[in-house]
Amino acid sequence: MLIGGGLIEAGGQRVVLRPARESDYEELVRVYASTRAAEVAQVTWWDDEQKLAFCRAQYDAQKAEYDARFPGAEYDLIEVKGRTVGRVWVGRAEEEIRLLDIALLPEAQRRGLGAAIVGALIEEARASGKRLRHMVFMLNTDALRFYERLGFRVFEDLGGYLHMEWAPEGDE
Repeated sequence: MLIGGGLIEAGGQRVVLRPARESDYEELVRVYASTRAAEVAQVTWWDDEQKLAFCRAQYDAQKAEYDARFPGAEYDLIEVKGRTVGRVWVGRAEEEIRLLDIALLPEAQRRGLGAAIVGALIEEARASGKRLRHMVFMLNTDALRFYERLGFRVFEDLGGYLHMEWAPEGDE
């Protein structure tokens, strides 16, 4: 298993996954903020400090929620050439692997990094006979297409979010 501290090859690049530490807080907030950039940009009456404070508060709330719901989850920084380019959060249970969150900075997207990381999780799911599940915002059509290309299917529609899963052959 390569997730949870390890190396992955993606697009000719060596991708390092290492456990996130408290000292990585600002890097993790930066990655989180990149996922909310378009949304926060619409709040024109906030200055940059207010936008950053909002992203810190939202990141803190997300982390608290994941820590409470998935206390044993692995939370890794994604690094290329010694630079943080993203994060990945994975929870494991007896019956499933849950990709809680994966985020890449815009400059690291569309380079095969996400596909390589999710591919490693698919291989883990295949080897263990477990389903791999992830939740996708329904308006994020790029993400929906990405997961569909990798063999995920929607198994539950919760309004704003679609629960998707990859299941081993014969387990659908």
